[in-house]
Amino acid sequence: MTGMRPRGSDLAEWRKSNSKKCPCARFPEDAEVALNGKTRESIHQSLFLHITPTITMPPRLRLHASKRLRLSTSNAAYPSCQCRYASLAAATTPAPSIESTIHASSPISRHPPTQPPPYKPAEFRKTQLHRIYTSLIRSSPLMLVFQHNNLKASEFAGIRRQLNFALEKVDAELGTEASPSVIGKYTELQIVQTGIFASAVKVAESFNSESFSDAARTHHPQDPATNTSTTLNTKPASPQYTHSLSKEAWKAARNAKVQTGLEPLLSGPLVVLTFPLVSPQHLKAAMTILSPSEAFPAPKRKANPGLYDPTIQSGLQKLMLLGARVEGKVFDLDGTKWVGGISGGLDGLRAQLVYMLQSLPATLTNTLEGAAKSLYVTVESRRQDMEPKEDKPEAEKKEA
Repeated sequence: MTGMRPRGSDLAEWRKSNSKKCPCARFPEDAEVALNGKTRESIHQSLFLHITPTITMPPRLRLHASKRLRLSTSNAAYPSCQCRYASLAAATTPAPSIESTIHASSPISRHPPTQPPPYKPAEFRKTQLHRIYTSLIRSSPLMLVFQHNNLKASEFAGIRRQLNFALEKVDAELGTEASPSVIGKYTELQIVQTGIFASAVKVAESFNSESFSDAARTHHPQDPATNTSTTLNTKPASPQYTHSLSKEAWKAARNAKVQTGLEPLLSGPLVVLTFPLVSPQHLKAAMTILSPSEAFPAPKRKANPGLYDPTIQSGLQKLMLLGARVEGKVFDLDGTKWVGGISGGLDGLRAQLVYMLQSLPATLTNTLEGAAKSLYVTVESRRQDMEPKEDKPEAEKKEA
């Protein structure tokens, strides 16, 4: 009965009596293990060794042993790969060429030449608008300035569409197959921000990158071709940093005291019409659409019915012509009308100039010859009066 497992009420009494003898015998399985004389840990160890007989654990190092090993390995000398012989060094490292010793290599540029760093951060929209406006002013010899009052997008789109139609007709009239006219194609009507546009006008009028001397560019301290004995400026203006958004341009615009003439016009919301070339014909066509008057009447409804759309007419009433800028000179409203009213355009103006130049010498010659001719006539008439008069013929006397 000692080897058999108790049942029922005898099991509880058996647990209490044997709990002190065998602490592991708290459950029936533990009781069975205790009766057989084996512990749970011994059984698990035997099963583990039976299942994985090939697994071996690496030996463990004590703490003091690992410290000794670390100290011994840190002081060990590594083998050197340096070349101890001059012959081998000459074979692996060739001598520099004569060209490399005379001409130094160019320094590494931190910025690409097509994207020089601006004075203001380039990621801002204001910086990009300033660059666009400056380029637009410098590349547009003819520019009209309008002031608008709450112009809507639909109205502005309709006005631009009618303006393009009118300019295309002028291109078709002036252009030929050999040399087509593309002035109307590159004419732009756009709304500008007044403050940024005024700053761009100052930079375009007062700053010129070509004004920097060539000496400052050739004798730059970062240039490897510069001699060490050359007297240099400690802070020269690098050619890379003389663009319209550079600090030099900002200083020139700030210190500029010359008035551009556009200051009275640059107020309020503005619309700018720019032409790539000066063309009185295109200017006249644009004024008939944007600012019609007696000298520039608008096309009739039968010729252009789309112009009399209520949306377009509402937008045209919100536009007011302030003036123009022609070849760097500012014209008021009357001067703008005079430029647009030149008959024949630039060709007619050239013909008038040639006629004036040809007629001026002829007029001057006639003026200088007039006094000599009058003197000759006077002297000749006086000479004839002083000569003795001949007697009348005898036939006339007989008749008398």
